[in-house]
Amino acid sequence: MQVRTTSLNRGEVLDLARLPDGSLAGWDVAGVVEQSAADGRGPARGTRVVGLVRTGAWAQLVAVPTASLVVIPAGVSFAQAATLPSAGLTALTALELAGSRVASRVLITGASGGVGRFVVQLAYQGGADVTAVARDAHASAELRELGASAVVQSIDDEYDVIIDCVGGRTFGQAIEHLAPRGVLVNLATQSEDEQITFRAGSFDRARGARIHTFNLHEELPGLGGAASGLTRLCRLIAADRLDAQIQLEASWRDASSAIEALLERRIGGKAVLHID
Repeated sequence: MQVRTTSLNRGEVLDLARLPDGSLAGWDVAGVVEQSAADGRGPARGTRVVGLVRTGAWAQLVAVPTASLVVIPAGVSFAQAATLPSAGLTALTALELAGSRVASRVLITGASGGVGRFVVQLAYQGGADVTAVARDAHASAELRELGASAVVQSIDDEYDVIIDCVGGRTFGQAIEHLAPRGVLVNLATQSEDEQITFRAGSFDRARGARIHTFNLHEELPGLGGAASGLTRLCRLIAADRLDAQIQLEASWRDASSAIEALLERRIGGKAVLHID
């Protein structure tokens, strides 16, 4: 496919320092089919599509498996679509793994980030009472507009579902606030030498509670691929029921500035690069 836009994700950006020069990078792609699949499956040449790859999205041309590719509906821009593969699918899948229920109490740590903002919206639309944890006080009004009933800077009370987008010390604190039979889904990758501590008694009192460590690329094969979730997310965008939360758009020729803004947390939502 011809890539028109790609969105930046913190995980892929942090991986850059470990890659040899000349490596292909990038996960999220939105663009136009250049050549249809040889087996006749998938969209025809010229179709607007969005997809997910393990590497190579930061390019003009990329091959995408048809199981990870869906048609972009009318009214959805390439930029909006490009935000969905990693951040949108992570948010959607995490909530489904947690078994989020109507009127459940959902806590989201790191809620002002790209994934967190999708989780807030999707949990709210699912009927949850959403509490967002955000260290940036300026994000409070935005998160309330997206569906959070409360925006806090520390964790209190107990919750049926916790989606942890921060990890580290926050992960340990979140464990202590699970309700009985509650579920915590941890999305933040930890370094191998980082130790997570929590008060065992606080977790033990939450009978039946469980912790699910999550990695999108590892989960998707068991869920049948990316296509189903991407289709649903695109429909929500098209119906104005989901906001992509794009806070920066730039040319891929200025990728370094966009990467710096993301790593320095000068943007809270999504950064999109146009392959011009």
